[in-house]
Amino acid sequence: MKIWTRPATVALGMTTLCCLVLIGPFITPSHLNLYHFKNSISPLVLGILLNVFALWLMLTGLFVWAQKPGWPRIFIWSALTLSIPLILLKNYAALGLWTIPHQLSVSVFAGTVIALISLLLLFSKRPALLVFFERIQHFIATMLGFVALFGLFVLGQMLWFVWRAHLFNVPQRLHQSQTVSSIQRPKTRVIWLLLDELSYQQVYEQRFPGLKLDAFDQLAAQSTVFTHVVPTARTTEIAVPSLMTGVPVDRVSASSSNGLLSLHNAKTNRWQPFDPHQTIFQDALTEGYSTGVAGWYNPYCRILPSVLDRCFWTNNTFPIEPGLHAGRPFAEVLPVPAFRIYDAAKSLLRGRTQDTRYTDLEANLHIADFNNIFRAAERLFEDPSIDFIFLHVPAPHPGGIYDRKTSSFTTHNASYIDNLALADKSVFHIRDLLEKNGTWDSSAIVVMGDHSWRTWVWSDSLAWTAEDEAASHGGQFDDRPGYIVKLPHQQKPARIDDQFEAVRTRALLDGIITNRIKTPEDLAAWARQPN
Repeated sequence: MKIWTRPATVALGMTTLCCLVLIGPFITPSHLNLYHFKNSISPLVLGILLNVFALWLMLTGLFVWAQKPGWPRIFIWSALTLSIPLILLKNYAALGLWTIPHQLSVSVFAGTVIALISLLLLFSKRPALLVFFERIQHFIATMLGFVALFGLFVLGQMLWFVWRAHLFNVPQRLHQSQTVSSIQRPKTRVIWLLLDELSYQQVYEQRFPGLKLDAFDQLAAQSTVFTHVVPTARTTEIAVPSLMTGVPVDRVSASSSNGLLSLHNAKTNRWQPFDPHQTIFQDALTEGYSTGVAGWYNPYCRILPSVLDRCFWTNNTFPIEPGLHAGRPFAEVLPVPAFRIYDAAKSLLRGRTQDTRYTDLEANLHIADFNNIFRAAERLFEDPSIDFIFLHVPAPHPGGIYDRKTSSFTTHNASYIDNLALADKSVFHIRDLLEKNGTWDSSAIVVMGDHSWRTWVWSDSLAWTAEDEAASHGGQFDDRPGYIVKLPHQQKPARIDDQFEAVRTRALLDGIITNRIKTPEDLAAWARQPN
């Protein structure tokens, strides 16, 4: 059994615990973290392996040092053993996308420090207890030895996955519209604008004092506003496929070999592949439309190539682990980000339970994603042949990246309310582009949120501000996303106050592209129909 307690083996076990958050996305059954990853996976994996190797070398040195009797041995083993609960807690939070409550993190950290000091004092006053220490040390070393076996397994699985997924984000061949459409009737240009995390309550019902949303107000003056929309889900990766397919989805999973998607149907309780030909984009192609997408977060060009004539997607914002971003320079990934105790101590001193080293980077990547999507959107609007356009914009999604007072992007102290102003600016910009090319009035515009403002997610995060606290009345959650429909040549406002399920969005868009829904009265009558 000595092999399980050798320094290199024990160090690998401890490294596995510390780096589980780095390796976890490669071994989870759903593979959803990597599903959203934009760039090549191989450099990311190399950075992770270098981090694992560097930490393993450091810990091996410590455990070699700790073989010698004396106080260094007692201190090293006591400190590392007592840190395991905090390491596991932070890994669980990171892998589960859960923000550790500040009081819980403080309690665990304080308990670790107090326990360490108490043990050292106890051993100094009662040396006879060192026999007990040796037994516990041997047991912990043996357990870490078995964890090392698990570490070898997951590292092997990660490398196997990378081998399978090395072509994950290779550009796919897109659909090409026929020169002459089989559908000869005039078509209404359709703009489907998804503003991520758009709250109906915050835009129209309980607007923050002093917040001006002129574009949303102008839109409402000639549109139908839905006041009680039931979202398809509370996460984008589930909500958007459900909106596109009309299937009530409650879970999704991605393939480890090609990054394609499977949906769990909430009604049939069965898994089914995400079929691009069973989406609104195929419906549009069937009606003679040309389709274009410029989107964020979801890998649209990977999952929809056969039904899109133009496609752009980006997602540099989403990290595999804090510090391992798609847009982060590779050289900056090399310093080991797995020193969880050091990160925990720093973040506790700052009064939060998350590391703030990367907040500026995340904000800058968020801003870059926003700008890149709008550049791609402008190209779609300038091409009159693309007449069914879907835009997924990363606003007003937190964290805050816009200062409404200066009308400029920022990386500090911005709120969800600021991002609402950015969303309003987005609507204004789209309207301005369409008015300049003379297609605003004749186009159908559907503006919606994939879900509402998830105050329950953000209220204990670094993105939360005093303004967010005030606007949400202490973090209260209202699940209604914004949902506004402007039909062609509509000039008067209308409202639909009945409950409306967002999963019907595909059917609504079908009604528009087939000219079955042409007026606000048509829309109201259609919305009242049972599913």
